[in-house]
Amino acid sequence: MNDSETLVTEIPTRWVGPLRVSGDAIAEASASDSDPAAVPHAEIAVPLATYETPLWPSVGRGASISREIPGGIRTVVVGERMSRSVIFVADGAVDAEAAARTVRSRLPELQEVVSAGSRHAQLLEAHTEVVGNLLFVRFAFLTGDASGHNMVTNASDALMQRVLSWGLGLDYGSISGNFCSDKKATAVNGILGRGRNVVAEILLPHEVVERRLRSTARRVADLSTRKNLVGSTIAGAIRSANAHYANMLLAFYLATGQDAANIVEGSQGITYAEEREKGLYFSCTLPHLIVGTVGNGKHLAHVNANLERLGCREEREPGANARRLAALMAATVLCGELSLLAAQTNPGELMKAHLLMERKETPSA
Repeated sequence: MNDSETLVTEIPTRWVGPLRVSGDAIAEASASDSDPAAVPHAEIAVPLATYETPLWPSVGRGASISREIPGGIRTVVVGERMSRSVIFVADGAVDAEAAARTVRSRLPELQEVVSAGSRHAQLLEAHTEVVGNLLFVRFAFLTGDASGHNMVTNASDALMQRVLSWGLGLDYGSISGNFCSDKKATAVNGILGRGRNVVAEILLPHEVVERRLRSTARRVADLSTRKNLVGSTIAGAIRSANAHYANMLLAFYLATGQDAANIVEGSQGITYAEEREKGLYFSCTLPHLIVGTVGNGKHLAHVNANLERLGCREEREPGANARRLAALMAATVLCGELSLLAAQTNPGELMKAHLLMERKETPSA
């Protein structure tokens, strides 16, 4: 075998669902909450590539429950952007701050630079930070249906050259300054935004919680607080309070040609649950999903087929297919998160289910 030969690693993949999902990224029309039965929705199966095969029936349980609810899982894309931070080096902090003011004041000129190099990238802002004689500039862009890694790096290269041409007393530091922040668990992505920011939510009647999850709204809400919020806080989690977002995201990322390393920041998110008069309110907030429907990896035959089946290959406005994909990912995360937390409200249920499912999947020795 030649070391340069490209091989294929098999990962078991199964379509799970369908999930009942609503929201502007899924169905174009909208309806009033006063008539939930009229909310436009779609029922969509999702591909999950994973070696942890109990994930399939767990997400499947959440998906099945979503089909009992009018409108199913409601999703909303709160924001979208991709960032790249660069470093300039000045003689001192005074010069660095003066240059920062200039950069912020000349954004229209910088947008012209971006437009000259890309048909899709759009500069949204330049957030500056001065540390000693170092000037960090965090550029944020819209990138259409691409996740945007290469697009924003290419644009930032051109922006650095333009800023350096202004004669501000700056030298080149680096094209990437870790203030982006790419594939690292940091706070800045949730604060300033990076990727698609999506919230998925559902309201389950008490009867459904008891019949399908063998639990109660109070027990699920209490566990979410004690485990996800308090437990994550004492563990030192960074803007993250969830049970296992990474499981669903990695499986979805691998099946749809995403850069799997981005689950590092993608799995930072918050699960929130409340006991209400009408039942269990349950939500998953994923502030930085770095995903796209075009770009590297999306040309592979199986990836293209999966994206097409998900409805993410349609002729829509720029960014709409990627927003749809992100909304489906958030809804899938909710299905798996709800199923796991409900199981953990019952002593012994989690381990019993894993043993039963894994023995079925593993051939006897």
